[in-house]
Amino acid sequence: MIAADISGSWTLQVDLGGQSGSPKMTFQQKGEALTGTYSGQLGESKLKGTVKGDKVEFQFETGGITVGYAGTIVSASEMKGKCDYGEVGAGTWTAKKD
Repeated sequence: MIAADISGSWTLQVDLGGQSGSPKMTFQQKGEALTGTYSGQLGESKLKGTVKGDKVEFQFETGGITVGYAGTIVSASEMKGKCDYGEVGAGTWTAKKD
């Protein structure tokens, strides 16, 4: 199975159990390697991760915390999964390609 290419700009809907946000992620994918930028309520940070088949994982550091995302590529324009914002809390996310 060839991994999906998620390169491009995405808008996420993040729910941290009462707290929500709509950060933007810009991804550049080369093979299984993922780099890019997070832009949201916590500022802007570089991210890195991997894409393996229909699974995606990425993380970034901002405001002194490490944020981790893990999920599934549903289609070329949709992803979903779980996220962990450290002390801020954990929750779920969905993403649509812009």
